Amino acid sequence: MSHASKPRYTRILLKLSGEALMGSGSYGIDPQVLTVIAEEVQEVRELGVEVALVVGGGNIFRGMSGAAQGMDRSTADYIGMLATVMNALALQQALEKHGMPTRVLTAIDMKEVAEPYIRRRAIRHLEKGRVVIFAAGTGLPFFTTDTTAALRAVEIGAQVLMKATKVDGVYNDDPEKDPMAVKYNQVSYMEVLRKNLRVMDATAISLAKDQNMRIVVFSLKQRGNIKKVILGEPIGTVVEGVGHVE
Repeated sequence: MSHASKPRYTRILLKLSGEALMGSGSYGIDPQVLTVIAEEVQEVRELGVEVALVVGGGNIFRGMSGAAQGMDRSTADYIGMLATVMNALALQQALEKHGMPTRVLTAIDMKEVAEPYIRRRAIRHLEKGRVVIFAAGTGLPFFTTDTTAALRAVEIGAQVLMKATKVDGVYNDDPEKDPMAVKYNQVSYMEVLRKNLRVMDATAISLAKDQNMRIVVFSLKQRGNIKKVILGEPIGTVVEGVGHVE
């Protein structure tokens, strides 16, 4: 592979779901998963890539399901944001164990455990070679961590938003339920919105579309996939503006 060592992207934002951290458990954080993620992040940092992360909180608390059970949606979302801070701190610990200086920046002020989110500070950390983890969502209810990922990716000038999931890309239907589901190698923002494809919520996709932020959806299950995406190998699904019909 001639292009094997040259990264296609030099600054990325990696979105991890909270569920990804559960491993084979039904809730909480699996230390083995943290180790694997840390090793993969280390591999891409060795290529000279600046890495920012956004992690969800669904392994601890999901705002939507809290709201569905009669809790006020705003309150449920704030609890979900706090769950993302727990995940971010666990992730920070794992990354630092692997020798990577890491900073957690939170959208809700909690200076005893993390720095407040300041855009210029985040960029400075990246430039100094630190891994940055954005926690507590946008700091506002009604916005998902997917929307946070799209927002932060744009704010820090990332070249790609990488969404690591349980499936290996975007399908026209749920591949776990429909064995005939077809995978897209490439799909436009408009198609995602029009066909209601389960990539990210509409707010996140609209923001990415407006700012022309490329999204790559890929599986976290396969070891080495993060590096493959960064090297420009054709895995997962690329979501960008091309080829859409209004």
